[in-house]
Amino acid sequence: MKLKWKRELFGMALVLSIGVLFLVSGCSTPAVSKPQEAITPQKAGAATQQQAKVTPSKAPPTSSLEALQKGKAAGGPLRDVNFDFDRYDLRPDAREILKGHVAWLKANPQVRVEIEGHCDERGTNEYNLALGIKRANSVKRYLVDLGISAGRLSAVSYGEELPLCKEQNEICWAKNRRAHFAIKTTPTN
Repeated sequence: MKLKWKRELFGMALVLSIGVLFLVSGCSTPAVSKPQEAITPQKAGAATQQQAKVTPSKAPPTSSLEALQKGKAAGGPLRDVNFDFDRYDLRPDAREILKGHVAWLKANPQVRVEIEGHCDERGTNEYNLALGIKRANSVKRYLVDLGISAGRLSAVSYGEELPLCKEQNEICWAKNRRAHFAIKTTPTN
């Protein structure tokens, strides 16, 4: 009987300790960063030429998840491409953006790219995760068709979990339906 009481007391103390550690470590909210300037088609060519000189090791975090964890806006030399509601096929404007990305990728053979599929908040979590991976794979297939090695590209889905915009309207939802490009360095052997 005395041993059972000691185990229960130890268990409660352990739970309490973990709770205190969690509270002490805190959960800070990420800082809101200033939105980046939109790149118009006229600026895209000049931006791509300038970005060709960016080295991946000096680039800011470009994964949406890394950016969220660090409280920064996800950035990088490759622009996001957007999708229509409930679709994963590439729009004509997305194909043009991706053709520009091919030039950058060919000029920077030392990098690999993780393609993130994102969705708006409508639909179930499971549905949006599946749609996100279809979007990422659609972009990956197109880049491979244009000559980029499949070994340099990976696909991941964040579904609706990492939105750019949190308002509940079509303008905001359209921003969240995207493929984002996280630049990674090629592992050295």
